[in-house]
Amino acid sequence: MAAPEESLRRRKAGNAGPEPGSPPGPGRDPVGCSARLRAGTFWLTRIVLLRALAFIYFVAFLVAFHQNKQLIGDRGLLPCRTYLKSVQQYFRGPVGWDAVSYAPTVLWLLDWSHMDSNLDALALLGLGISSFVLVTGCANMVLMATLWVLYMSLVNVGQIW
Repeated sequence: MAAPEESLRRRKAGNAGPEPGSPPGPGRDPVGCSARLRAGTFWLTRIVLLRALAFIYFVAFLVAFHQNKQLIGDRGLLPCRTYLKSVQQYFRGPVGWDAVSYAPTVLWLLDWSHMDSNLDALALLGLGISSFVLVTGCANMVLMATLWVLYMSLVNVGQIW
């Protein structure tokens, strides 16, 4: 037996209410289900992934904060100031694109007279941003890119042990 034609027209136009037994539409929630638990949304995955990544960054910046001065600080085992000066001398002259592309770091833009303070500032800034993402569970591309740039700035002057 065929369905009534008027019922089909309403369904095509989207004017009809939900039929009993039909799945809920994109704007409608099934009875008894939370609006946040709809199929096809990834809010929980996003929050868990961001918090896990923020935890990893938090631990990495915490370790960097405690070890940077002893490893790559002014009086460290392999001072990053000496490394940056040798890169600058290798490319003969002021800091240019070649030197920045060889050792990409934010430290090229900072004053090298207080390298311990610069390393601590990078680590503390990374700690602050990662703890914000860890606590709130929300982040955007700018925050995550900033964490990546800060950490890669520390890694690229870390040299090979």
